[in-house]
Amino acid sequence: MEHETHAHQHTPAATWAMAAQATLHCLTGCAIGEVLGMVVGTALGWGNLSTTVLAIVLAFFFGYSFTLRGVLRAGVGLRAAIRVALAADTLSIAVMELIDNGVIVLWPDAMDAELADLLFWGSLAISLVIAFVVTTPVNKWMIGRGKGHAVVHQYHH
Repeated sequence: MEHETHAHQHTPAATWAMAAQATLHCLTGCAIGEVLGMVVGTALGWGNLSTTVLAIVLAFFFGYSFTLRGVLRAGVGLRAAIRVALAADTLSIAVMELIDNGVIVLWPDAMDAELADLLFWGSLAISLVIAFVVTTPVNKWMIGRGKGHAVVHQYHH
């Protein structure tokens, strides 16, 4: 009986527009955290590893915060809202951060660029665009299975 019920559950339509919107949402939080982390670490003269770790931590923080804010606004309790944010954004942010930071690490001289260098801002911007392109199909796949950002949709008004 349980199997029959499960077979008839509605799986959300996973359109490219929906996936792009979910990825853009993720990109916004990731970009704020990534840029802030890179700027702070670079301005303080931190090494590449410390700066990258700070940028990744802040990307996850801001990525989760944006989802958390919307879910809390829908009247969900904090504990449940945290679970929704973790379920909705973890894979998306992780893929985005892996690609974004991977591009910067592989880009010649990008890790040594200073805040005043065009290379700093150019490589960061291009790495985020590449991360968006790679993460969008991941989000489409997850939404089509009722996972990822699909979990948040029930809280949108």
